[in-house]
Amino acid sequence: MLIKIPTTTLMTTGKCHSKQSGKFAIVSAALIAALSMVSINAQAAGLNELFGNNNAAQSKFLPVEQAFQVSTMTKATAKGTQLSINFDITPGHYVYKNQLTLNFPKGVSAAPFTFSQSPVSIDDPTFGKVPVFTQKNMVATTILTTNNGKAAKNVPVVIGWQGCAKAGLCYPPEKLKTTVNIAVTRK
Repeated sequence: MLIKIPTTTLMTTGKCHSKQSGKFAIVSAALIAALSMVSINAQAAGLNELFGNNNAAQSKFLPVEQAFQVSTMTKATAKGTQLSINFDITPGHYVYKNQLTLNFPKGVSAAPFTFSQSPVSIDDPTFGKVPVFTQKNMVATTILTTNNGKAAKNVPVVIGWQGCAKAGLCYPPEKLKTTVNIAVTRK
């Protein structure tokens, strides 16, 4: 946080005024410093309470890596490489279906996702009526292929997703980076 404090130049004409002005400036600076520290400490306490960095208080929200455990698995198939994204969702949380994305280099294609669970529709405060996954475990699967049908090694893939806590916190969009070996497509 940036606190901008206006500065002024005091001009004095006598010794008495100069000493009083100097004392006033020192007391003013100390008071401003103390007040800004109170504000910073209050903000830190609020963040600690929100995310559980305070041992004395129980957190209202889990850190994103505890609320959602996300992992990937690949398997070569005759149609290309099957990429499965596994979401272990802590109760009281959900993952947006429409926020699940893949980014990969040119020359690579992905089939539409299939899901192990059916999404439910909720009235989300951020996005309105949207499909989400609330189940404990959900797997999104796609098939990756190269446009020329040949194999490719160590293809970088970025998986984008976003989740929320039902208690009122939307986590920022997350990205999971991985590499995938794409199998030869057999016809």
